[in-house]
Amino acid sequence: MAQRSEIAAVYLAGVAQGVALVTFPAASAVFTAAAGYGLSSTEYGGMFVPQAITAIGASLLGAGLARRLGAKRIYLLGLLANLLAMALLIVSSLVMRQHTLAYGLLLLATASLGVGFGFTVPTLNTLAAAFFPQRVDRAVLGLNALLGLGTALAPLFVALFVGLGIWWGLPLLVAVALVGLLLFSRRLTFCAGAPAIGGGNDAPMSSGLPARFWLFAAFALLYGVCETINANWASLYMSRELGASATMASLALTAFWGSVTGGRMLFAAIERFLPPRRSCQLLPWVVAGALIGAALLPRSDPLFGIATFALAGLGCSALLPLAISFGQQQLPGMASSVAGGLIAFYQMGYGIAAFGVGPLQGRLGLDLNVIYGATTAVALGLAALAVLVVRSPQRRPSGP
Repeated sequence: MAQRSEIAAVYLAGVAQGVALVTFPAASAVFTAAAGYGLSSTEYGGMFVPQAITAIGASLLGAGLARRLGAKRIYLLGLLANLLAMALLIVSSLVMRQHTLAYGLLLLATASLGVGFGFTVPTLNTLAAAFFPQRVDRAVLGLNALLGLGTALAPLFVALFVGLGIWWGLPLLVAVALVGLLLFSRRLTFCAGAPAIGGGNDAPMSSGLPARFWLFAAFALLYGVCETINANWASLYMSRELGASATMASLALTAFWGSVTGGRMLFAAIERFLPPRRSCQLLPWVVAGALIGAALLPRSDPLFGIATFALAGLGCSALLPLAISFGQQQLPGMASSVAGGLIAFYQMGYGIAAFGVGPLQGRLGLDLNVIYGATTAVALGLAALAVLVVRSPQRRPSGP
């Protein structure tokens, strides 16, 4: 049985990873402002390409490395990579007027953050499932709720530190938290999670993937697009197209991630009344409704924008954690690789939405509201896949 200190480390790491992950999009106004880094929309979107690439690579390699090095070392390497990302971001703030140098440091920082995310998140999900094998759905949802809590806190901290004139206070705060977590975790063993991650007959990703895995992979990719179009572009949409203040723009991002967190907690609490399978089928329609709402938002009322992004967060809330838990249950022969594989495809969707919006604006002249409306088609595809994802092949009815 896992020790309380191991469980605490895993769930606290989820909070820290959430804050680190959203530090960059939460500071979008600083990156794009003329008084800040002065990045264009394309440069801002391009900043997340290294993150997506390295997160995909780390997610795919993580399970195999865990078999050789152990889950603890992969977890600690992920924390170290996150710490390096925060350090590089702080250094970049010292040279933000030197555009080329500052942008290069930002690219290195997001690349390091991708490594941290790719190593840490799949490991945390698999450890949480191993700690509570009889309550996998609730354990994974609980972990991701805390990760969501961190993502909701990041824009609040950015607004606070921007108000104080020290926006770099957030990466400094995250760095201090990561150092404390590293010191706390290095003496732990995480022995209860070792069999689920590195042992047994679990097949590695390289040994061939069952056809059903690609269903989950497509689901994760489409989900990544839907989440990122809200998470990475909400603040800029609020400020540029709805005329919102920096504080209101931060509140919209907080509303999105806060709703993600609250939704994960809600669906974990009511699973007896609304089974996870039903939740997974329902939530993509909520996402689609929110995207339509974003496309039709009145230009003069940012409050509607905050409400719309809160609805989008509720729709996104439980989808990826449920996909991971369903995948681990339906693909027991590669359970330890499922989390890493799905995180990799989620990051592919992240990269498409994070980078793709910039060229759509710059080269095609599309407004963000048009892009949000077009993304509704992605959410409808997610709804179609959800019907298939929840149907476990082990539960197919037999013929007469």
